[in-house]
Amino acid sequence: MEAMRIVMSGMWLQDPDSLSSGNSKLLMVFVAMVAVALIVQAIALIAMAIGAAKTRKRGLEIVEEIRLKMMPILDSSHGFIQDTAPKVKIITENFVETSHVIRAKAHEFDSTASDLNSKTRAQVARVDGMVTSVLNTTSDISETVQRGIKVPLREVSGLVNGLKAGLDVLAGRTKGFGGGRPSTRRDSDQG
Repeated sequence: MEAMRIVMSGMWLQDPDSLSSGNSKLLMVFVAMVAVALIVQAIALIAMAIGAAKTRKRGLEIVEEIRLKMMPILDSSHGFIQDTAPKVKIITENFVETSHVIRAKAHEFDSTASDLNSKTRAQVARVDGMVTSVLNTTSDISETVQRGIKVPLREVSGLVNGLKAGLDVLAGRTKGFGGGRPSTRRDSDQG
């Protein structure tokens, strides 16, 4: 269309005398070519419109088919969601409550374990003190028993040694009385 307007405006601006028979034939050929191009363009546009209409119709059929197949699925999933939503809510509430209970029990266990640990440490310290005291007392008793036995034993030993020495002296005088000791005096006198 636009090409035809350009040709017509070109012809309008030309001098009326300048249109010759050769030019008019060229002008007619040119106009015929433009007309043929416009007809071809119109046919192509009509073919594209028909193709688009068929494609649109097929697309609508596919969408309708998908809608028919998907609606039962969507309805059943909607029903499933409506049925399970309260259950899921209850489950999540139970999880939250369970989490709180577990957290409280963990804190309780932690405090119990800490208390038990401190009591165990105190008992271990007490037992350690008792064992140390028992060992010290045993050591003291052992030393006391040793002293209690050694001192009287030494005294008895000293007494026995003294008696033995006294008996030896008495026994020696009686032996020397008869001849044992005076001979040693005589030897010392002679020497």
